[in-house]
Order: sequence, then structure tokens, then C-alpha cells
Amino acid sequence: MRAAVELATSDGPVKGEHISQSQDIPLKFLENILIEMRHAGLVRSQRGREGGYWLAREPDDITIADVVRAVEGPLAHVRGEPPEEVHYAGPAEALEQVWIAVRANLRAVLEHVTVADVASGSLPREIVKLAKDPDAWAAR
Repeated sequence: MRAAVELATSDGPVKGEHISQSQDIPLKFLENILIEMRHAGLVRSQRGREGGYWLAREPDDITIADVVRAVEGPLAHVRGEPPEEVHYAGPAEALEQVWIAVRANLRAVLEHVTVADVASGSLPREIVKLAKDPDAWAAR
């Protein structure tokens, strides 16, 4: 995510070394992430002296969910399966609905915040409200 935000604030191709240093991300780890983002169509790259990485779309057209899916896969999986394909018997039957609700809430945040929102520090009002809730900060 930090690499995407770094690219959103640049005016041209950015070398991986620059992103690595400015965001304190190990270069090899970063390069793997950028490859995944390139495969997902979020980042473009060019080799060479004038090369580097840049966003393939406008930052306000890339959501946080897009980046998470590119790097981590689906937003919510249970035992490696989508929640709607996990079924439980007996008293645990309602867990399927819990996992679907978790995914819906992840989407409610991650699909409504863009890379441009983060880069500009101007998050959607609903997100700011959620983050200001003291319960959101409780580590439990």
C-alpha cells in the first residue's frame, strides 16, 4: 500500500530503490509486491536508466481493496475458501453469516478509500468517523 501511495505522489517513473528507501521496505520484498501489482494491472514498469514504476491508472481509480487483492488475494477467506462456500453444521451453522458480514465490512471500508485519498490525507468522512471511535483503537 505504501508503494502505491508513493507512486501516486510522483510525476514520473520511480525507481524501486527510491520507494524502498523512502518507505523503509526491503527492496526484494518490495519488488515482489510491485510484480504482483503489475500482474493485477495496477502498476506499470520500464527497465533502464529512465525506467522505474508508475501507477497504471489514476490514483483515484485504485481502491485500497484493489491493492490488497493484488498482493494478498481475496479480502476474506476462511480456510482458503470464500465465506459463502464454507458451511458448518449444528450450532456453528450461523458462522457462515458472520464471515460474510466480516467481508462486507472490509469492503465497506477498503472499496471506498482510494490511493489518492490516502496520498492526499483526505479520507472519506465515514472512514474518519470510524477511525475516531475510541473502540476502534482498543487492542482486544
